[in-house]
Amino acid sequence: MNWKENYNTWNAQTTLEPSLKKELTTLAGDDETLEDAFYQPMEFGTAGMRGLLGPGINRMNIYTVRQATEGLARFMDTLDTDVKARGVAISFDSRHHSEDFAHESARVLGEHGIKSFVFESLRPTPELSFTVRHLHTYAGIMITASHNPKQYNGYKIYGEDGGQMPPKESDMITSYIRKVTDLFAIKVADEAALLADGTMKIIGDDVDQDYLAKVKTVTINQKLIDETGKDMKLVFTPLHGTGRMLGEKALRNAGFEHFSVVKEQAVADPEFSTVKFPNPEFPAAFKMAIDLGKKEGADVLIAVDPDADRLGTAVRQPDGEYVLLTGNQIAAVLLHYILQANKDAGTLPANAAAVKSIVSSEFATKVAASYNVKMINVLTGFKYIAEQIEHFEASGDHTYMFGFEESYGYLIKPFVHDKDAIQTTVLLAEVAAYYKHQGKNLYDGLQELFAEYGYFRENTTSEEFDGVGGSDKIAALMTKFREEAPTSFNGFDIVATEDFQTQVETFADGHTETIALPQANVLKYKLSDGTWIAIRPSGTEPKIKFYIGTLGDSLDQANSKLAQFEKALQDFIKA
Repeated sequence: MNWKENYNTWNAQTTLEPSLKKELTTLAGDDETLEDAFYQPMEFGTAGMRGLLGPGINRMNIYTVRQATEGLARFMDTLDTDVKARGVAISFDSRHHSEDFAHESARVLGEHGIKSFVFESLRPTPELSFTVRHLHTYAGIMITASHNPKQYNGYKIYGEDGGQMPPKESDMITSYIRKVTDLFAIKVADEAALLADGTMKIIGDDVDQDYLAKVKTVTINQKLIDETGKDMKLVFTPLHGTGRMLGEKALRNAGFEHFSVVKEQAVADPEFSTVKFPNPEFPAAFKMAIDLGKKEGADVLIAVDPDADRLGTAVRQPDGEYVLLTGNQIAAVLLHYILQANKDAGTLPANAAAVKSIVSSEFATKVAASYNVKMINVLTGFKYIAEQIEHFEASGDHTYMFGFEESYGYLIKPFVHDKDAIQTTVLLAEVAAYYKHQGKNLYDGLQELFAEYGYFRENTTSEEFDGVGGSDKIAALMTKFREEAPTSFNGFDIVATEDFQTQVETFADGHTETIALPQANVLKYKLSDGTWIAIRPSGTEPKIKFYIGTLGDSLDQANSKLAQFEKALQDFIKA
């Protein structure tokens, strides 16, 4: 059906959820918006689905959530009885309709006789990952749009290892979802009946305590915290999301006593009323934390996004102002501390390894190499880091020490198989105490790493293409890079091109090598001066992302090179 036929089908529904019916009425005549809402089903990929809230097959609403869950349920119906009986854990964040979507998911599963374990109230994404593993459920559902603006929500499916479903299983579930063509015919069970017979179970504090007990093991040097950390001043903000309760408890459990919470942002608010983009990558997300930090003389500020899987930080300088660290810089500082602290304690394994995404900095790679620790590169998506953890545990080849993505996502201990800002909050506070004990701060520590390993600088930019033609424009850009293949940027030759779609790396002399990673629509260029550039369509948003990583003899030189390469990249795009 075309978009108008889809729209008419929805508009004719007499039982359509009232708020959606009202919004459809409001949109009458707005063909551009209606076409975008109805021209195609919401894309369900390896990262689940994420999109604008509202009526339509290309929007987040109870009907598209039911459709996704019906696909999962039909897939689980094909499994062995004992596997299916393990059920599904479900959590949700602070966004509009998140709790409704979580309970609708449980009702769809219940109709298939599949047990669900639903949190009593909002909980972080990493705790959902932990819960899948802790309760040995077959799958998990997390209702969240992470750090997107308030107009969005999303739906993620986790596998039995606690990581997001890998491509094979995700593709199978997607095939079942696509077979659910009548969104209004999906049957849902009565919630009261599910609760009464135990098919739906409400969980909460018992799981929290088990998770927090594991978070307590993240601390490496308790003596350092007891001597220095307990008096260090911190500011923590959950940016109106799920991180407050567990974040505060985790800090206290570790021994950090002098921290303050930005009270206005401690309220779980789907409107994100104090910050337009609740994203700890952006300086604007730190405005209120900086104000409070200046008032209290806080050494370090920590912000986590609404589902508490990403973390950003700002560090007080001698003049009282605060400087933000990038995701790659935070990763290098954290990894250096983990390796050095374990080396000092005599607990650094001989087969230690760290894992990062292919678009993350080589800064941490160089840190790892100085400790004879292997750095393994994987595709973007924390599920690939989780796969490495599973491989390590099965083979014994390596001991996992740390994993990260440049987009402010880190995992310290693998009792969770996804990014975990609660764990990272505790360890970052410990690292801040480590430098404070030396009369320094986190930023001083970063400068020491620059001096030792080189001045690495990276940046990520993106082009957003909303609407009906958005995906075609993104595809056209990727085609341009492949068919009009550049040979240099900013006067430096491309010495190798990695095309992860063809899984081939092509060198300047013409010889090729196979890339031993799964297929992905990503291009990465390696230049003669050590700079690298990558291009990747986003898996969760209508964006194409551009990554640049470079290295200089000083921070000023590295910043200058970064700006020059950004211009060269834009010149090629616009040519």
